[in-house]
Amino acid sequence: MSQSDTTSAVGAGLGPGLTLAMAVAVGVAVANIYYNQPLLGIIEREFPGAAAGFIPTATQLGYAAGLFLLVPLGDLMDRRRLILAQFVVLAVAAAAAAMAPTVGTLIVASLLVGASATVAQQIVPFAAALARPERRGRTIGTVMAGLLCGILFSRTLAGFVGTHAGWREMFWLSVPLALIMAAMMAALLPRNQPYEKLGYGAALASVARLWREEPTLRRATIVQAALFAQFSVFWTILALHLQEPRFALGADVAGLFGVVGAVGVLAAPLAGRVADRRGPAMVIACGATLALLAWLLFGFWNSVPGLIIGVIVLDFGVQSSLVSNQHVVFALNPSARNRLNTVFVTGLFIGGAIGSAGAMLAWTYAGWPGVCSFGGLLAAVALAVELGGRHTARPQLAE
Repeated sequence: MSQSDTTSAVGAGLGPGLTLAMAVAVGVAVANIYYNQPLLGIIEREFPGAAAGFIPTATQLGYAAGLFLLVPLGDLMDRRRLILAQFVVLAVAAAAAAMAPTVGTLIVASLLVGASATVAQQIVPFAAALARPERRGRTIGTVMAGLLCGILFSRTLAGFVGTHAGWREMFWLSVPLALIMAAMMAALLPRNQPYEKLGYGAALASVARLWREEPTLRRATIVQAALFAQFSVFWTILALHLQEPRFALGADVAGLFGVVGAVGVLAAPLAGRVADRRGPAMVIACGATLALLAWLLFGFWNSVPGLIIGVIVLDFGVQSSLVSNQHVVFALNPSARNRLNTVFVTGLFIGGAIGSAGAMLAWTYAGWPGVCSFGGLLAAVALAVELGGRHTARPQLAE
């Protein structure tokens, strides 16, 4: 049986139970990138100074590095083995963060947490490969709903644990969660053989070639990088904004905004279904428009109700666009899905790192109005690139 035949046979057996398990594993993995955001004010009290503000940036840069160096391995070897190994390394990295004696050590540990948390991006293309083509958008939507839940509920969990127990305890809690996910994936995932026989160096070189040769991949990456940058702007600054005398709210309340934003989870399967039936382009443009609207709400309705409504709109828009852009990317070349995902999500998290760093600068020099202007500009860039680049896009195949 050929590799394509093997994949089709496995895809026919991808049921809702395995899809849900993969969604949970993705959420648990990606949550580790965001635990530090609602904890930032608590961490700064233990490690005073500007350096602590760059812990989220370090985590996202580590994630970007892991995407480039680790995720392409999924096209070269058994994805199941990679997923198990990365969850174990993630547990070790979280323990290192929990024990960090200095802010410098914590920044290094955060880089390692980010790199190992890219196990989430081993699982997403695996799910796309296992799914039947006509259900790929729906499957990606379900798995990406798990990712969004991980992003948003991580803040709720971290805010609560940080307020009532301490920021170190949050990272200690991450250790058994990662090990449980490793055991679950070991029990449920099928073994997987690579599509291509490539060396590691050749695989990394092909990542750059994919970027050069696929204009649709470039546009999808740039659009989603800008959207994720403005998403990171909001979540990086939220806890600091809520600590201002105007609100006088703590990290636990900042974390509760994750529960509110989880309404955006509904966007993932909905966007996947629309992308399967009518194509992803409309969903992407609508998502970018919603993100821009959210920043107008944040800027002109600077109150708790305004923040609540704005975060629902923001998360719904970003998640819709993300699922639809991944639908586009995974249709380009089935034999290179991990490397395509490397390009796409590396760009996304570089955007996130730029958003976090730029948000801290905007907050320092211009306060909340500066943050809103920066976030709104990034959303407008995403919308302009999506609309302006459509005439150069080649038709997407359903494969």
